[in-house]
Amino acid sequence: MVYWTTTAFLILYWATVLVAIIVVLRDNRNPIRSIAWVLALLFFPLGGLICYIFFGRSLRGQHMISRYHKRKIITKMAPRHVDLDTLNLSRAERNLIKLSRNLSSSFYTINNEIDIFTTGAEKFESLKRDLENAEKSIFLQYYIFLDDNIGHEIADILMRKASEGVDVRVIYDHVGSFSAKNKFFRKMAAAGVNIHPFFRVTFPQFANRVNWRNHRKIVIIDGIIGYIGGMNIADRYVTGTNNGQPWRDTHFRLRGDIVESLIYSFVVDWNFKNLPERMEYPYAPDCDIRNMLGMQLVTSGPTGDWDNLALCFLKAISSATRNIYIQTPYFLPTESLMRALEAAALAKIDVRIMIPRKSDSRLLKYASFSYVTKCLRAGMKVYLYNPGMLHAKGMIIDDNLVTAGSTNFDFRSFENNFECNLFIYDEGVNRRMRDIFFADMAQCRKLTFATWKKRPVLQRAVESLVRLFSPIL
Repeated sequence: MVYWTTTAFLILYWATVLVAIIVVLRDNRNPIRSIAWVLALLFFPLGGLICYIFFGRSLRGQHMISRYHKRKIITKMAPRHVDLDTLNLSRAERNLIKLSRNLSSSFYTINNEIDIFTTGAEKFESLKRDLENAEKSIFLQYYIFLDDNIGHEIADILMRKASEGVDVRVIYDHVGSFSAKNKFFRKMAAAGVNIHPFFRVTFPQFANRVNWRNHRKIVIIDGIIGYIGGMNIADRYVTGTNNGQPWRDTHFRLRGDIVESLIYSFVVDWNFKNLPERMEYPYAPDCDIRNMLGMQLVTSGPTGDWDNLALCFLKAISSATRNIYIQTPYFLPTESLMRALEAAALAKIDVRIMIPRKSDSRLLKYASFSYVTKCLRAGMKVYLYNPGMLHAKGMIIDDNLVTAGSTNFDFRSFENNFECNLFIYDEGVNRRMRDIFFADMAQCRKLTFATWKKRPVLQRAVESLVRLFSPIL
């Protein structure tokens, strides 16, 4: 009896694994990603099956909100339409702008101002000051909103402004903010803050929700001031890591026509099907700024038909003629992006990749290191940031293009997370970001192919093993 029970269980189990493999192959997803899942299911059948149920399925083709309601929101926007033919833009820039517009309804805007923050202290001082001065509305969205010192400071301001009649709405990612106590969020809600988790992970929906996270960091104040970048609400962005090392990141403060695009992104996320009430598109005041600083906000997520930001990155890299400078905490490029970088480097374009020497994730560190050999062989310059955790996510192309935001240079950001990046078409901003990059570079160790080949054999083995599963990390 025991024999037949065991046999039946094994047959059922392996049949389930086989069905999962067939489903992976029928998805027609990235073949590298498919192979990684098949390997996981074959070599680690129990763990691989559990991971696939929770992390492997696709939301591709589903809609965050109905197309009708999305069109309704767009028609209520008042984007200042810009005739690209009247602007001093290269053909490559025009094509990137058109691609971004078609992928994510991202209007190209001028009449903008930007402040660049590279430390949490200066970013949060500016943010708290702007929040204190809010008169009509505060829309705040973060992947991580912790109940630590800085979290309580921000929460106190939000509750106080809500008591003054300001429309305060907050979206936090349920998994990203999981370590914060529920009473922290309940206290804000009781004080009048309209606060909700994005894609709350509960049973029995756990397997359907845990893998798709909202990684965006956006704030809009009174419809005239915006914030976007890589910094979450947590003490480590001010005080550094647990061992006292600094946490290096990049964040922007915006004014101008681009703020309306931030409002659009927030409204779409607010109207996502897991939130209890619908939000109408709010009035956006006229902008008093007049200049030619061009910006676009590009959003991406697992529900879209395309990997928006991966395609925009690919277009930008392929169009580069002089230099490509990349900062990212995790360097796990898709096959097409890696090929584009290799082609650029082999064409003698100055390609530089900066990643942290010590990462907050040992697994992702070795996965990132597994790509270094190919980068060096192709002629790219690779730098390991020494002072602490490099969490900045940005790319500088030639003399006129910068993109930065929430998007890491990895599979998860390109395919599984809801992300947003600012694309900036301006020589002045490019020059400022280039200066920041080179200042960081002075604190890095530059790798050479000769020294990299001498790294320990065990490290190489770990890199090779982790590399097999990098598309699904």
